[in-house]
Amino acid sequence: MLRARTSRLAAAALASLGMLATGALAEAQAAPVAASAAPRAAAHRVLFDNTEAETAGNADWVVSTSQPDPLGEDPSPSAETDWTGALSSWGVALQRTGDYTLDTLPSGSSITYGGSGALDLKNFDTFVLPEPNIRFTAAEKTAIMKFVQGGGGLFLVSDHTGSDRNNDGYDSPKVINDLMTDNGVDDTDPFGFSVDSVDISSGTPRAISDSANPVLNGAFGKVTGSTIADGTTFTLDPGDNPDVKGLLWKAGANTSGTTGAFFVTSTFGSGRVAVWGDSSPIDDGTGHPGDTLYDGWNDPDGTNAALALNATAWLSGEGSAGGGGTTPPPGGDCDARQLLANPGFESGATGWNASAKVITDSADEAARSGSYKAWLDGYGAATTDTLSQTLALPADCAARLSYWLHIDTAETGSTAYDTLKVQVVGAPGAVPDTVGSWSNADAASGYQQHTADLGGYAGQSVTLRFTGTEGSKLQTSFVLDDTALTVG
Repeated sequence: MLRARTSRLAAAALASLGMLATGALAEAQAAPVAASAAPRAAAHRVLFDNTEAETAGNADWVVSTSQPDPLGEDPSPSAETDWTGALSSWGVALQRTGDYTLDTLPSGSSITYGGSGALDLKNFDTFVLPEPNIRFTAAEKTAIMKFVQGGGGLFLVSDHTGSDRNNDGYDSPKVINDLMTDNGVDDTDPFGFSVDSVDISSGTPRAISDSANPVLNGAFGKVTGSTIADGTTFTLDPGDNPDVKGLLWKAGANTSGTTGAFFVTSTFGSGRVAVWGDSSPIDDGTGHPGDTLYDGWNDPDGTNAALALNATAWLSGEGSAGGGGTTPPPGGDCDARQLLANPGFESGATGWNASAKVITDSADEAARSGSYKAWLDGYGAATTDTLSQTLALPADCAARLSYWLHIDTAETGSTAYDTLKVQVVGAPGAVPDTVGSWSNADAASGYQQHTADLGGYAGQSVTLRFTGTEGSKLQTSFVLDDTALTVG
């Protein structure tokens, strides 16, 4: 793999020389370029789907008629009617916080992950599928599952059995169950729930008592219940996924059991999942003329707005209870969860400090999953690459680092010429603790998983650091993927 890496090194050197030669000109031009650019930036990126007949029949499950960017309809919305769609209240509420950027995957598009398009799932934190009515293609199912596995949040909204709005033989329960049982990534009920084939005409499901749950007690308000206007429920299987949890249950259901759940959360890989049993609660009663709509968003019998918004925040990485690279709350909260941001590198350098072009989707080295990985060294020249992330570990909790590493080399023999050190740095100025050390002598085909116990750092803010040092004429590549720092 030397050639591509040598080109990368040469390009970096040439760029450096160019900067020295033309520094004054570059400095003079920098301000106008920055002033003319107006990138959308916010903490959380949410993509709403409109590729699976979400507007068939009386459905109108879009945040705006301006797609992909709803800001094209109104750049400063203050009311639900400033954007057109039955989900406009949801979109406007997120937009007004200033913490979210929203986009829609327009009809006719395909769901992808790890591609080059601006609407590829790798560019988003949360993907909302509001009552999908078309069966996903094999490639789309794999993309969705890889997105969640790599740290993304998936928000599924189902409806009652028989709600086949486009008459293609698939309603949302069938579409969602098909995703979980035939996706090419994990066909063994990976989320730990299935959609029931029922039609519940009405009801007011109630929330469980859990004051620490970030979906039920989030920044958008306390969730006490929801509403059903022709919807369904879910059957849980904790044996398939112990993280599955029913947060709202239909009247009369045993909340300690497995049947009758109406709003469910779970995890998969490094990501998070939420599913709701009816589309009526997300309907704000507005939309296209001629559609029969129902204002569940403002229904006084439920707290549907708070539930939708809190769940979006949780799926996008806020709060605890598993998944998606979050900072744990202070104190000794030991709920099992994964702390690293962007653990599979599918969001590029987000969350990481890395040497130039270390995080890459280059085809010269395969990722273990998805398209991106961290590729340290491989130049065949004296070089040091680094990759690091700082995070806080909760007090009095077990902590375990895991990562998958592939090493290939042009070196021969057992002498360690090129090395990768995995280190934890505690207090500023502290001597780094080496928790993993690898060299060209450890080269092997494929990825190998390695772990380290970090429980001794409980209650501290630490920096996890990977340092690759290449010191000879022959290349060694250290390729990392699917990292995790799990507490519990």
